[in-house]
Amino acid sequence: MSAGLYSSKKQSGDKNLDLKNLRPYGDTMNDGKVQLSFTLPVKDDEQGVEAAKELGKKMGLLEPLVAWHEALDKEFTFYVVYGSVVHGVNYEDIHVDIVDVETMTMEETDAYIKEKIGRPIVIIGASTGTDAHTVGIDAIMNMKGYAGHFGLERYAMIDAYNLGSQVENEEFIRQAVEKKADVLLVSQTVTQKDVHIQNMTQLVELLEAEGLRDKIILIAGGPRVNNELAKELGYDAGFGPGKFADDVATYAVEEFVARGMK
Repeated sequence: MSAGLYSSKKQSGDKNLDLKNLRPYGDTMNDGKVQLSFTLPVKDDEQGVEAAKELGKKMGLLEPLVAWHEALDKEFTFYVVYGSVVHGVNYEDIHVDIVDVETMTMEETDAYIKEKIGRPIVIIGASTGTDAHTVGIDAIMNMKGYAGHFGLERYAMIDAYNLGSQVENEEFIRQAVEKKADVLLVSQTVTQKDVHIQNMTQLVELLEAEGLRDKIILIAGGPRVNNELAKELGYDAGFGPGKFADDVATYAVEEFVARGMK
């Protein structure tokens, strides 16, 4: 065992929280326990299990254990591997670009719009491009919402239009002009080969070409979308997993007022 590995193992015996060397928690503080899953294009047998363990070792896991394996078909097997990592991160050095708002409730947002804007704001949402997934946009837009958070359709002072999935960017913009949208919400779930980045970028380019980009608030959301990426691509804000209609609505109306939009 190398000196570095031995040192890391000794450190795992320290049960005090150290934010400058933050390590995963499994059974005890600083034990570094992690679980990961992956698929290998091999049949489900002992050789495949050993291959999964060896792969775990190459990833830096100590004493990897294949806790579960199951054939997906004759030539593909799914593995769950359990083990420990020796590395830690300095939590205090981590800075994340987030949408920094104090989220209001639906009632508070409606009252804010009445007081600060004086008319309902128009929000149009869609899963654009070839993206056929509607779970994300439905969670934000639909009246029933998600996980106890009502969607934008339930807000008294928001006119919400959910265009659904596979909406081409050109059609999205046409609808925005027709409905005099104040806010556009773009949901992107399909991200293979970064197709979401291409689609999001195209929308910004089309809005700029039509002279509309500065006249609307443009927001993106999805599993691989965050505020940093969205702003980098020309959006005003980005919301990833764990965000709800309350968060989106709060940001949208406060940004509307901050810009002095009418």
